[in-house]
Amino acid sequence: MPELRGKLLFTLGLLALFRLGQVLPTPGVDVLAVRECAGAARGGLFDMVQLLSGGAMLRLSVFALGVMPYITASIVMQLLTVVVPRLEALRKEGQSGQARITQYTRYLTVALAVLNATTVVALARSGQLLPGCARPLLRDDGLLAVAVLVVTMVAGTCVVMWIGELITARGIGNGMSLLMFTQVVAVFPGYMSTMLLVSPVAFTVIMVSGAFVVAAVVFVEQAQRRVPVQYARRLVGRRLYGGTSTYIPLKVNQAGIVPVIFASALLYLPALAAPMLGPEAGAWVSRHLATGDSPLYMSVYVLLVVGFAYFYVSITFNPVEVADNIRKYGGFVPGVRPGRATAEYLAHVLTRLTAPGAAYLAVLALVPLVAFAILRDPSTQQNFPFGGTSVLIMVSVGLETVKQVEAQVQQRAYEGFLR
Repeated sequence: MPELRGKLLFTLGLLALFRLGQVLPTPGVDVLAVRECAGAARGGLFDMVQLLSGGAMLRLSVFALGVMPYITASIVMQLLTVVVPRLEALRKEGQSGQARITQYTRYLTVALAVLNATTVVALARSGQLLPGCARPLLRDDGLLAVAVLVVTMVAGTCVVMWIGELITARGIGNGMSLLMFTQVVAVFPGYMSTMLLVSPVAFTVIMVSGAFVVAAVVFVEQAQRRVPVQYARRLVGRRLYGGTSTYIPLKVNQAGIVPVIFASALLYLPALAAPMLGPEAGAWVSRHLATGDSPLYMSVYVLLVVGFAYFYVSITFNPVEVADNIRKYGGFVPGVRPGRATAEYLAHVLTRLTAPGAAYLAVLALVPLVAFAILRDPSTQQNFPFGGTSVLIMVSVGLETVKQVEAQVQQRAYEGFLR
């Protein structure tokens, strides 16, 4: 299929351009010093930054901020749509309202990029971006040089946003999701090669356990509860409409990856605030709330993931709105009265369905922490790639992209490309 082949090549070309921008250093950065210090920096926060940015942020590259400003802006706008009546009215206007919300998301992305770039450059200038680095990361720490760094990173974020929208419009899959997928997968070869050199036994164990984790994530991500909906027949003029049966697919993991990201971000705040709390309080926070092998850290992590899962599902799925739409088009759930009873039934089903979904997210988030506590080997812990966040990103984006390719193929033929 020439059309599908062209879309795939277009997508791969933009992904290659994205990776080029992630290794291209910004003006005024000492590349050798950054390479030495980034290779020596290890730990939970650095590994998470390395994973979610594809190694670009610690290199101070042109695309150092990656897709995180846009992802954060999208989540914030999604939350504000529920709270702000004006945004909710725009969402209900259809395509024109969604275009306005997308434009607001772009503006918020630029604002967040300015804030993030200023923070990263300030940390690099003061030597706190990579603690323990003896060499300065910037060749010139003057005001003009710092301004050039910030402007370059913000412009890089705008280019990343443009690349993602191009992939969505003219390529295959969701552009921003594919860029995040690329960031996560990019660090895997380095992790696995280091693991193989350090401990071949640990490499084999992690590869086998990683295969089981990926298979379990695929199984749960595909699981859904199908609520049947029956539409009554209507006589319009001389024609009979309706009478069809369909269903509402409610996924087990309705919240996706957002609860894990929120919980991870909140748990990094105590580690960042520990130096400002004094010697005793800072030492207690560093020992119990900044290390993944602490039972208190694991307990708080699980509670945050479960709480954010219920919170995010409650604001992204509105049972009252869904019930009203079903009633508006002459539909009903068999055995349930239309209107308020249908909304209560959908809320009840969603609440019961979110419980195993939240437990699944909590277990998935605990996999790397438990592995760290069992292995007790710092060289192995630094390179454990099958964390909950990375596996969720890889599996969800991979499944969604495969579905879109299948849909493109089935427009021309009945059988898909996977047989």
